Amino acid sequence: MIEALKFWNEPNNLSHWDFEMDPEWREFSDMTRLAAVTVRQLCPELCLVLGGISPIDERFIRLLASYGLLDQLDAVAVHGFPLDWNHWRLDEWPAKVASIEAITDRPVWVTEVGVSTFGADEVQLFGLQRTTELLLGRVERIFWYSLFDLPPAWGATTRHKESEGSAYYRHFYMGLIRADGTPKPAINHFNPALGICQWFHFEDPRLASAIDWLRRLGVKKLRTGISWADWHRPGALEWFDRQMHALQEFDLTVTLCFTPPSRGRRSCHTSPPLALEEFAWFAAEVVQRYVVPERASQLLSSPTTKKQQEPTLWPSSC
Repeated sequence: MIEALKFWNEPNNLSHWDFEMDPEWREFSDMTRLAAVTVRQLCPELCLVLGGISPIDERFIRLLASYGLLDQLDAVAVHGFPLDWNHWRLDEWPAKVASIEAITDRPVWVTEVGVSTFGADEVQLFGLQRTTELLLGRVERIFWYSLFDLPPAWGATTRHKESEGSAYYRHFYMGLIRADGTPKPAINHFNPALGICQWFHFEDPRLASAIDWLRRLGVKKLRTGISWADWHRPGALEWFDRQMHALQEFDLTVTLCFTPPSRGRRSCHTSPPLALEEFAWFAAEVVQRYVVPERASQLLSSPTTKKQQEPTLWPSSC
C-alpha cells in the first residue's frame, strides 16, 4: 500500500535539481506546492513528504518555509552519508535531525542513510549497527540505502560521473547485496524495523529478486520511486503497473522526480519543467492510478463499510 508520497529527491543537490537555473528554488517550491495541493484534493489522507535533502541544511528548509511550501506537506525528509560523502561524523546524526526539527513543526524522516563497501565490508557493518543505535526510535521513518549494489554497467546519477573519483565509485557499493547477487556481512545484522530504500530502473530485472530478499529480511516499509522521465517512455505504464502490483504487500513511500528531457527548460532530468503545473499533472496521474483505487478497494472491503452499504429498509408509509 502506498502510505506516503515524496516530492523530488535531494532538491538541494545539483545532481538532482538545477539550482543554477533556479537559484532561489522558487520554481521548485511553486512546482511542489502545486503538486501537493493537487494530490491533497484527490487523496486527503495520503502523507506528503518533502524530498530528502542532501546536504542537511537548515537554511534550505527556512527558505522553502518562507515560500509557504512546508504548509502543504506532512513531513520533511533528510539524507545522510557521513562515512562516505558528508563532512560530519556518524555520531552527529541526532544533532542533524534536531537541527531540522528546531525550525519546523513537521516530523523529520530519514529516507536515505547508508554506508558503502567501497573500502571494506567491515565499514558498512559498523555503520549499519551504529546508525541503527542512533536513529531507530529517534525518527518516525528510516530507510536504509540500499538493498542491492548498483551494477557497474548502469552508471550512477551524478553530475560529473567518473571525474568525481572515489566519490563517484562509492555509489556502486551501497547495497547489502552485491551486484552478483551474493550477500554482504552486514545483511546478517539488518534490523527489519528499518525500512529499505531501493530504486528500480525502468524494466529492472532485479524486481522479483528484491521482493524475495525483502520478505526474507522481514522488511515491511519500502521506499522506491516512479520516475517522471520514465513515465514518458514507450511501455511505461505496463512497467509501472507491474512494479506497483509486485510491491503492493509493502508499506510504500514513493518518490516522484526527474524531469522528462522533452518537458524541461533544458534536456536534462535536473531541469525545472517548462510548465510547473505539469509535475502536478504527473503526480495526479500516479495517485489516480495507484493510490485512489487501492484505498477505495480497502474501504469497500472493510466490515464497517460493508455494513454501511447494506440497503436501508425504510418503514412503510401506508
